[in-house]
Amino acid sequence: MRRIAMTPRADWRDKADAIGFVYHGAGGDPYWDESAAYAFTLGEIDDDLEPAAADLHQMCLALVDEVVRDPATMTRLAIPPAHHALIAESWRTRQPSLYGRFDLAYDGIGPAKLYEYNADTPTSVFECATFQWLWLEEAIAAGTVPAAADQFNSLFDKLRARFAAIFPHGGFVHFAADAQAIEDRQTVRFFEDLATQAGIEPKFVEMREIGLDAAGRFVDTDGYELQAAFKLYPWETMLREPYAANLVTAGVRWIEPAWKSILSNKGLLPLLWARHEGHPNLLPAFFDDDPAAASLGTSYVRKPIFSREGANVAIVRDGVEEAVIDEGYGAEGFIRQALLPPPVFDGRHAIVGAWIVGDEPAGIGIREDDAVVTRNMARFVPHYIEG
Repeated sequence: MRRIAMTPRADWRDKADAIGFVYHGAGGDPYWDESAAYAFTLGEIDDDLEPAAADLHQMCLALVDEVVRDPATMTRLAIPPAHHALIAESWRTRQPSLYGRFDLAYDGIGPAKLYEYNADTPTSVFECATFQWLWLEEAIAAGTVPAAADQFNSLFDKLRARFAAIFPHGGFVHFAADAQAIEDRQTVRFFEDLATQAGIEPKFVEMREIGLDAAGRFVDTDGYELQAAFKLYPWETMLREPYAANLVTAGVRWIEPAWKSILSNKGLLPLLWARHEGHPNLLPAFFDDDPAAASLGTSYVRKPIFSREGANVAIVRDGVEEAVIDEGYGAEGFIRQALLPPPVFDGRHAIVGAWIVGDEPAGIGIREDDAVVTRNMARFVPHYIEG
């Protein structure tokens, strides 16, 4: 694994805008960065990253199967007791999952280590699946990467195939998100396009405009009932909304399904460690109030059970907590994880996001940050596999 300096294409912004990747420089700061690329060997992909993602996925599924039978653990994960049955039923009926993203520490030398699992509303999927691949094709054509170069990236094709598998007869599916958030809206447009290619008829509805009819069913602004719906909106928030009581009776087939709420919070990390202590792809992790957390010593990472984009994640070194991005997360509790800063390449901290589609690893994307904790506008840097 190497970070290679590259010359950006002069017209890459126009090409990004043309496919709808319009948030490449949101807020004026660069998000897409092709002034460098990460080069991997085939062995690093085939022997390290792909098997790590596959193993972690299977461990997560086994954990869900255990947790849905244990109300105490669901409560420990800050899942409201009123919704335990909803989550258990979504797993019992094996409501299908579309995708998820494992965030990994990996430097090409030791095994990949799991930082967290973005199991419910992972972003960066659009740029990973599309613009990163287009970059590779043009880089090969321009001779800036080897002609035999490849990319660990079957994300587009596998997502399209997964939509077709979930909805084998096509049909009408709602797609919901916050339309005012540009990245969210464009990401959902990407999924709408994939669904169309899979024979599905998509209809967008803004999440806050979903209503209830007299029978307690969810409806869009035109009065159409939500029967199947893709949402870019987190379960931990949905379960606390005023309409949460209707989730169990409305009969919506949600993508992602309710059982993903077990995997989409940081409480997953100590649960995995307790069941697979010493696994090469896991870091030691404990709930904050677990006496065993003292085994981490005075240097560790303290993470809220629920948080987004590094908010309220604290690095503690020798007992001293470094400054955090305070966005008010943490009311539901915290976990502690062993301190393993991301590997540094040319002064940048790099994290590998390993994608799962259905039950299969589907590619990676790399984000860089100047800080140890990856934040909202960490830069996305493309990668390739050397021949």
